[in-house]
Amino acid sequence: MAAERKNTLSGEMVSRAFLDAFKKLNPMVMIKNPVMFVVEVGTLITLLLSIQPDLFGATNVGRGYNIAVFIILLFTVLFANFAEAIAEGRGKAQADSLRKTKSDTTARLIQKDGTYKQVSSTQLKKGDIVRIEVGEIIPTDGEIIQGLASIDESAITGESAPVIKEAGGDFSSVTGGTRVASDYIVVKVTTDPGESFLDRMIALVEGAKRQKTPNEIALTTLLAVLTLIFLIVIMTMVPMASYLSVQLEVATLIALLVCLIPTTIGGLLSAIGIAGMDRVTQFNVLAMSGKAVEAAGDIDTMILDKTGTITYGNRMASEIIPVSDVTVTEVTFVALQASVKDETPEGRSIVELANKQGEQWAASEYEGAEAVEFTAETRMSGLNLSSGTVIRKGAVDAIKKYVTAKGGNVPDDLEDISNRIAKAGGTPLAVAVNNRIYGVIYLKDTVKPGLKERFAELRAMGIKTVMCTGDNPLTAATIAREAGVDEFIAEAKPEDKIAAIKKEQQEGKLVAMTGDGTNDAPALAQADVGMAMNSGTMAAKEAANMIDLDSDPTKLLSVISIGKQLLITRGALTTFSIANDIAKYFAIIPAMFILAMPQLQALNIMHLASPESAILSALIFNAIIIPLLIPIAMKGVKYRSMSADRLLSRNVLIYGIGGVIVPFIAIKLIDMLIHGLNIV
Repeated sequence: MAAERKNTLSGEMVSRAFLDAFKKLNPMVMIKNPVMFVVEVGTLITLLLSIQPDLFGATNVGRGYNIAVFIILLFTVLFANFAEAIAEGRGKAQADSLRKTKSDTTARLIQKDGTYKQVSSTQLKKGDIVRIEVGEIIPTDGEIIQGLASIDESAITGESAPVIKEAGGDFSSVTGGTRVASDYIVVKVTTDPGESFLDRMIALVEGAKRQKTPNEIALTTLLAVLTLIFLIVIMTMVPMASYLSVQLEVATLIALLVCLIPTTIGGLLSAIGIAGMDRVTQFNVLAMSGKAVEAAGDIDTMILDKTGTITYGNRMASEIIPVSDVTVTEVTFVALQASVKDETPEGRSIVELANKQGEQWAASEYEGAEAVEFTAETRMSGLNLSSGTVIRKGAVDAIKKYVTAKGGNVPDDLEDISNRIAKAGGTPLAVAVNNRIYGVIYLKDTVKPGLKERFAELRAMGIKTVMCTGDNPLTAATIAREAGVDEFIAEAKPEDKIAAIKKEQQEGKLVAMTGDGTNDAPALAQADVGMAMNSGTMAAKEAANMIDLDSDPTKLLSVISIGKQLLITRGALTTFSIANDIAKYFAIIPAMFILAMPQLQALNIMHLASPESAILSALIFNAIIIPLLIPIAMKGVKYRSMSADRLLSRNVLIYGIGGVIVPFIAIKLIDMLIHGLNIV
């Protein structure tokens, strides 16, 4: 499905959008967009004038002029509808793909007497218990109450690697439409029909429940007010023209109104909002509302868990340190021997580090050796060689007791080495052969590569990063310094995360947070943007307003960029729309009154051929600029990491000045073409 998401514009999608553009001409649909509704009303009036030119009284223009105005206005409305339909079409294409995933599968319902009954997945209700075997599709959302299995979530996430889910803990929730790849699970249904995660996702990507964000509502209101103001201005021109003995044609007044109201942004506003949510979905992030995406663009503070977000969560070997009477080569070889049969992430990392330091080994050398597994009781693991040699690695105090019990001595510098590692935020493991300690392995939770640079980008955007961890302050400070976060909260409990979010919000800041556990749910609900991991608990997913289907906590950084891109795109195209009204003003106003007031010739700076060609040129430009801007509305204006002031200045310079210059050039060229072809 991930591949299908990349196919943003297919021939079928364009054809469907073309038909939808005509369907959207329904006045009940158009009235939701006040600017384009006014254009549609003007289109209808010019249609009547095309049929009956003297409908509103005597006229000096022919039917051809009215027909030309009508056709241009009709295309203006259709292009605006087409932009919205294209944006919606991408969501519908994704929804169709998801519907294939949500096929009507059967479920093995466990009845009260313990027997099974095959039922349709659509019949399952909250509280039902079903058993899913290997190879079967999970019929709906639920919590695993028995069993452990690997789950193929590629139908939802697009990722082929299965994930392990088991009863209890933070990884027990499963999603309808995914497939059991191994073993079996018993699942308790947590949603009623039509309310599953997949149902909600289909509705959201289709835009069926997409509500306008506060910013979008405010901008729509502003555009409606501007339209009303220009409507009043146009109405006042009628008595003014009568006083000047100038006959203003109804079609010309409509053309002037359409050119002066912000039709460009009015035609693209809805498409920008839909495309913004679509871009988030393409990142495999499900936004519960457009408001969440928009809020991400205004984030001031980002709070992140350490384990699994900033660090890998697995302790990895960083250094092998010998005690005073041992060489680095000797202790490295002992550490390698103690770990050759250790399949834990820590064990594999020790072998990898030893190999990097030049120690080589072959599996055949240790075929007869006995692996000793780690237990909570001994807190050690290692190897018993066939020669009788015993090699151990483990907690420093456990190794000390082990060696002492065998009559060995504890090196004088062992304690200092261990304390130094602990103070740096690492975990020390002592290694010994028989009754002699050779040194210490320094294990540390490794910071994910590239995070320091990404946090620097956020800092350039003015976003503060805060790391939350249960580690002691010394360990937390070390990780925070390596990761490059601005602040950290050590020994953090769930209530500490909520307190940190509330503190930032009380200062008027918007806060984002990531989490996957039930204990993260309160903080996710409190945050302005809460992103839950799809691998996490149902409580976390229900509390959040975004869900990352790939369970990659660092993806919140990309979502913030998308949110900022959405706001910037809307602002840039609004600036362009209002700016190009200036050029259209200089094209039409002189053309309308130049005969009665020759002094207005000074405003005819483009030297347009005639009043009629000036009006048609401005109208044609007004119509064609909308489809030309559709790619920008869909893709978004490129976001660059810089301060808000610099970004605003840059966009005003490009889209403001560009919005004035481009229309002047385009209208002049269109006028030359119209005049050259003797159209009017």
